[in-house]
Amino acid sequence: MNDALTERIERLLVRHEESRRTVGLLERQVSELTAERDSLQSRLQAASLRIDAVLQRLPAAPPTLPEETTA
Repeated sequence: MNDALTERIERLLVRHEESRRTVGLLERQVSELTAERDSLQSRLQAASLRIDAVLQRLPAAPPTLPEETTA
Protein backbone atom coordinates (compact mmCIF):
# COMPACT_ATOMS: atom_id res chain seq x y z
CA MET A 1 0.00 0.00 0.00
CA ASN A 2 2.87 2.35 0.81
CA ASP A 3 4.34 1.84 -2.68
CA ALA A 4 0.99 2.61 -4.31
CA LEU A 5 0.68 5.81 -2.30
CA THR A 6 4.23 6.83 -3.17
CA GLU A 7 3.55 6.17 -6.86
CA ARG A 8 0.36 8.25 -6.80
CA ILE A 9 2.15 11.11 -5.07
CA GLU A 10 4.95 11.00 -7.65
CA ARG A 11 2.41 11.07 -10.50
CA LEU A 12 0.65 14.01 -8.86
CA LEU A 13 3.97 15.85 -8.57
CA VAL A 14 4.68 15.24 -12.26
CA ARG A 15 1.21 16.45 -13.23
CA HIS A 16 1.62 19.48 -10.99
CA GLU A 17 4.93 20.40 -12.66
CA GLU A 18 3.38 19.94 -16.12
CA SER A 19 0.50 22.17 -15.09
CA ARG A 20 2.90 24.84 -13.85
CA ARG A 21 4.77 24.77 -17.17
CA THR A 22 1.49 25.00 -19.07
CA VAL A 23 0.36 27.96 -16.98
CA GLY A 24 3.69 29.68 -17.61
CA LEU A 25 3.35 29.19 -21.36
CA LEU A 26 -0.23 30.43 -21.32
CA GLU A 27 0.73 33.50 -19.29
CA ARG A 28 3.47 34.26 -21.82
CA GLN A 29 0.99 33.90 -24.69
CA VAL A 30 -1.51 36.18 -22.99
CA SER A 31 1.22 38.77 -22.50
CA GLU A 32 2.32 38.56 -26.14
CA LEU A 33 -1.25 38.73 -27.42
CA THR A 34 -2.02 41.69 -25.16
CA ALA A 35 1.00 43.56 -26.52
CA GLU A 36 -0.02 42.70 -30.09
CA ARG A 37 -3.58 43.88 -29.43
CA ASP A 38 -2.34 47.15 -27.94
CA SER A 39 -0.09 47.70 -30.96
CA LEU A 40 -2.93 47.02 -33.38
CA GLN A 41 -5.26 49.35 -31.49
CA SER A 42 -2.63 52.07 -31.65
CA ARG A 43 -2.14 51.54 -35.38
CA LEU A 44 -5.91 51.60 -35.92
CA GLN A 45 -6.25 54.85 -34.03
CA ALA A 46 -3.42 56.42 -36.07
CA ALA A 47 -5.02 55.25 -39.32
CA SER A 48 -8.39 56.63 -38.23
CA LEU A 49 -6.81 60.01 -37.51
CA ARG A 50 -5.16 60.03 -40.95
CA ILE A 51 -8.46 59.16 -42.64
CA ASP A 52 -10.24 61.93 -40.73
CA ALA A 53 -7.56 64.40 -41.81
CA VAL A 54 -7.92 63.37 -45.47
CA LEU A 55 -11.72 63.60 -45.28
CA GLN A 56 -11.51 67.13 -43.88
CA ARG A 57 -9.32 68.22 -46.80
CA LEU A 58 -11.78 66.95 -49.40
CA PRO A 59 -14.00 69.61 -50.95
CA ALA A 60 -17.60 69.65 -49.93
CA ALA A 61 -19.89 67.66 -52.20
CA PRO A 62 -21.94 69.84 -54.56
CA PRO A 63 -25.66 69.90 -53.89
CA THR A 64 -27.52 67.26 -55.82
CA LEU A 65 -30.59 67.91 -57.90
CA PRO A 66 -33.67 65.92 -57.14
CA GLU A 67 -34.15 63.02 -59.51
CA GLU A 68 -36.68 63.60 -62.26
CA THR A 69 -39.67 61.37 -62.09
CA THR A 70 -41.31 60.07 -65.21
CA ALA A 71 -45.07 60.04 -64.87
